Amino acid sequence: MAKDQQEIRRKLRILDHAKQSGDVSKTCRYFGIGRASFYRWRSAYQDRGEAGLTNNRSVPHNHPNKTPDAVAQKVLHLRKNYHLGPIRIVWYLERYHGLKISDAGVYRILKRNGVNRLPGGTRVRKIHTKRYNKQVPGHQIQMDVKFLTFVDKTGNKTRRFQYTAIDDATRIRSLKIYERHTQANAIDFVDHIVATFPFRIQEIRTDNGHEFQAKFHWHVEDKGMRHAYIKPSSPQLNGKVERSHRSDEQEFYQLLSYTGDVDLNAKLAEWEKFYNLARPHGAHNGKTPYEALGEKL
Repeated sequence: MAKDQQEIRRKLRILDHAKQSGDVSKTCRYFGIGRASFYRWRSAYQDRGEAGLTNNRSVPHNHPNKTPDAVAQKVLHLRKNYHLGPIRIVWYLERYHGLKISDAGVYRILKRNGVNRLPGGTRVRKIHTKRYNKQVPGHQIQMDVKFLTFVDKTGNKTRRFQYTAIDDATRIRSLKIYERHTQANAIDFVDHIVATFPFRIQEIRTDNGHEFQAKFHWHVEDKGMRHAYIKPSSPQLNGKVERSHRSDEQEFYQLLSYTGDVDLNAKLAEWEKFYNLARPHGAHNGKTPYEALGEKL
């Protein structure tokens, strides 16, 4: 406020100097201002008195191109609940709400609301691993197990194991929950994905876990597929299935309340269907895995 008063006194002194001297050009040169500014101040003073000499914002309070609040709320909801990045938020809004907004616009909304950085641990990536993509559906399937722990209201824990298979080329996935972490269940899951994937599987790639040892290996080979192990202690070599597990955690399990295996299996089936048929995927520029499959066939 004191700064505004000081500026008003300065402008009054300039206006008074011009009135006394009768020479606007001389006054402007003396005070080092442009004549356009002088005439603007004089007109504002004549119209509104000293209030016209305050420094107002140079932009309107309500910008005509400002993103509507309803759109901004959708952006914030997707960010806070699902930890989606700007590009994926753009895809979701266009696909499911018919709203078009640039990724730069999304970023400005996130920054304005202090959520432009993802939570710790969600942006880490191994930088020494060369990224690659297979081009033929079924050429390579990455398989892994996600360990699940559910805690009820009384504090009792329930352990379950999500067996996951993802096609390298299309990112189509198959998921199944088991009560135990065994080779027998891994073998059963192989039979499951052979029956459910819409293409012939050529190779299955796993880590060196006990569930993927001799019995599993020869079961895969006996079905006419290759089984390859990744380098020990290098989960990034199975990075696509690892990354899909992070999506499971952020977009499915954190919103799930465990009430029993029947409900869990039903909801997991819905999530698998959504992931394959409706969820925009970053590897395909916002297309779904099955849309990518259609382009490769």
